[in-house]
Amino acid sequence: AWEELGIWDRLHLHLLTLLRKAGVLEAETVIVDSTIVRAFGGGEGTGPSPVDRRKPGTKHTLMVDRNGVPLAIQTAGANASDQAQILPIVLSFPRVGGQPGRPKELPEEVSADRGYDSDDTRALLVWLGITPNIAKRGTPHGSGLGKVRWVVERTLSWIKGLRRMRTRYDRLQVIQHAWNTLAAAVVCFQIACFDCVI
Repeated sequence: AWEELGIWDRLHLHLLTLLRKAGVLEAETVIVDSTIVRAFGGGEGTGPSPVDRRKPGTKHTLMVDRNGVPLAIQTAGANASDQAQILPIVLSFPRVGGQPGRPKELPEEVSADRGYDSDDTRALLVWLGITPNIAKRGTPHGSGLGKVRWVVERTLSWIKGLRRMRTRYDRLQVIQHAWNTLAAAVVCFQIACFDCVI
């Protein structure tokens, strides 16, 4: 019920606002990555895992700012294509206040790994006014993206440290969405405490 009333979303947005006021949030550049977790008993938004012998799983796609602050988490079946997940999560970019001026509606740049490589995705991002920084398949490593992308890997490890995000037990998608937003809020709170924002 709290998820449907938007309480967790408001909590997450409030923490993002505090971080922006403190100058910790740098959302001009966002980084996107995903992780697959086991879903015992299946449920809504699950699918056969390509990395776990086709057992039921869920893919969490995470978008963070330049400092690793979680901006959005979305859940799909474990077999969902990364290329199909990047645009919905970028479009869920939160409008965060806390500083003079109109809140940004979209980031200026998106960075992602080779799993998100798609010319159509790049074209759509450019059409939205976003610079895509997505590695191409088949190109040698050493593009320098790792210097930017490590923050999303770190935040994914923090989120997977929370039991309800490490393994999925809930069958209903609305409950999983609640856990997603609550996990993002917990990480924002930890970052705020670490930076003495609150």
